[in-house]
Amino acid sequence: MNLRLLRPALSGSAATCSGNGLARFAYVPLFPAMVAAGWVDGGQAGALGGAALLGYLIGTLGGRPTGLRIGVGGTLDAGMALIAVSLAACAWNGGFWWLMGWRTIAGVGGGLVMALAGPASQASVPIHLRGAAGGLVLAGIGAGIAAGAVLVPAVVPFGVSATWLTLSGAVLLLWLFARQAWPSMPLDRPPPGGGGGGASLLVATYGLHSAGMVPPMVYLADLAARGRGMGVTAGALAWLVFGVVGVLGGLISGRVIDRIGGRPTLVLWLTCQVLALALALPSAGWLIWPAAAAAGFAAVGVSTITLSVARELAPAHAVQVWVRATAAFGVVQTVVAFGLAWLFAATGESHLAVFATGFGFSVAAVLAALWLAL
Repeated sequence: MNLRLLRPALSGSAATCSGNGLARFAYVPLFPAMVAAGWVDGGQAGALGGAALLGYLIGTLGGRPTGLRIGVGGTLDAGMALIAVSLAACAWNGGFWWLMGWRTIAGVGGGLVMALAGPASQASVPIHLRGAAGGLVLAGIGAGIAAGAVLVPAVVPFGVSATWLTLSGAVLLLWLFARQAWPSMPLDRPPPGGGGGGASLLVATYGLHSAGMVPPMVYLADLAARGRGMGVTAGALAWLVFGVVGVLGGLISGRVIDRIGGRPTLVLWLTCQVLALALALPSAGWLIWPAAAAAGFAAVGVSTITLSVARELAPAHAVQVWVRATAAFGVVQTVVAFGLAWLFAATGESHLAVFATGFGFSVAAVLAALWLAL
């Protein structure tokens, strides 16, 4: 693999590492720590996860219009700036609504990055490297998850505030590295049409995938830490497993796509997601580890595959389909995250209820992917 040709994809990977891996998902191992520190209760902590998803939706929808105004590089810079500032602002415990506002802004930054980093990176490399580029960019999410899972337990003994500031500093370093070779692509208005029924089914499949992934993306560390009584360190380790295996899921999916095509690969990865949610349902503590691994493998891999399938289904509308898919991801995850926060509180903080709901959505995603592959 020629890393020089993939340099724009490496920058895109640093952006998704920041925008999704750190800005959104480093919150997962922080969830139980913030509850333990008395900053929020369990229901409020779940709502803060939903706030980041709401911001992600806003940023995703605004990614292309912003890119048309200030270019891809300018949009990626804007996203990284919002992420760094919002993480630093969360270092002050200004109360639930203060944190809600800044977690929403963190999501906006992540959405701006996610809307453009993947398609631009694929457009910046030779055609035969596009699968690898997509996998590399979205593997950045897994890398950020893994980094957060290491940083959070290392710094959280010094306080929740110190942890937020450390995450902000990490984003600033990644921004400095990435902006030297931002990916680029033309953002002319696309021709009429939107990719047809196949593209709409892909968007629906990705939305169902996103609904099924809310429980592991928000509650996995808390499931290990409090739900299984394994402690905050075990929760962070579970999230580390999620992130490390997520990197592999992103990279491997790109190679599999090049061999068997995007749609069959999508069915395989969504089946892995169903397995992950099923493993989270029994009360045996040791099942946390394979559940975390399977969830991470699916989470990053499905995003990589969706990006490639969008290009397969509608080459002239690939960016448009990808933005629709990521917007659907944001809408569905926002609604489901707030719904699960309510369910979590209403059931006396029952992890079983939350993960069983995710299992149902994941099964529906597999059925939709099978239909798409026919």
